[in-house]
Amino acid sequence: MFSAGESYERFMGRWSRAVAQLLVPFAGLRDGEAVLDVGCGTGALTDAIAASAPTSRIAAIDRSEPFIAAARATHFDPRLRFEIGDAQQLPFEEASFDRTLSLFILNFVADPDTAIREMMRVTRPGGTVTCAVWDYSEGMQMLCRFWEDAVALDPAAVPRDERRMPLCRRGELTSLFRRHDFAEIDEAALTIQMRFSSFDDYWSPFLENQGPAGVYVSQLDEAARERLRLRLRRRALADGADRPFELSARAWAVRGRLWAAN
Repeated sequence: MFSAGESYERFMGRWSRAVAQLLVPFAGLRDGEAVLDVGCGTGALTDAIAASAPTSRIAAIDRSEPFIAAARATHFDPRLRFEIGDAQQLPFEEASFDRTLSLFILNFVADPDTAIREMMRVTRPGGTVTCAVWDYSEGMQMLCRFWEDAVALDPAAVPRDERRMPLCRRGELTSLFRRHDFAEIDEAALTIQMRFSSFDDYWSPFLENQGPAGVYVSQLDEAARERLRLRLRRRALADGADRPFELSARAWAVRGRLWAAN
């Protein structure tokens, strides 16, 4: 039995770590800056920030107590501070950070506009806010395949399909940023390859109640779950033997620069 933190790592954390390596340079991070990671999970983005900025002070928050506990248990760098907190009500003073970053959480907060305002509030004038979201609409093959097959077997699953999320397509995250008073906004596509060592490496994380897909699988009866597993296996391997395979994954990243102080 895996802990919540371990289950997250198996399901999405390992891929978050790959995207984090691309997000940090896009954010324009410089060593020595004060940095905030909003929605840090088990520390994927925090690790990438720490590696690229060895003297920076880094704060990381997440509303999940198990994720924060997992992060604290595996991180011992005194520069890092992990705290339980809500992206919509950040526990920091105004202008506390040079850079504020967020990886894959904006589709999971009740009010993304409030989260953006809070990130801007705690970022100094002239600093940047950088966020990324998965392209659930077509660029995240791992989940696109899952929901296509789930819906084919169970049309009632359509409302659960993550491609219905509001920030997952090109330009949608940019539109969110444009509703706020940034001096400059840039968007980029961040693409990685997901390598699975076997079909079980792909399928078994769906059984651990992580994310909308994992919750959906947990609510299926045994027969329905097996039908979905077999359909996904045929999609991945045709009728061949088990083997490694790769799927592509794309995230949309947006960087907003705050107006400098007069």
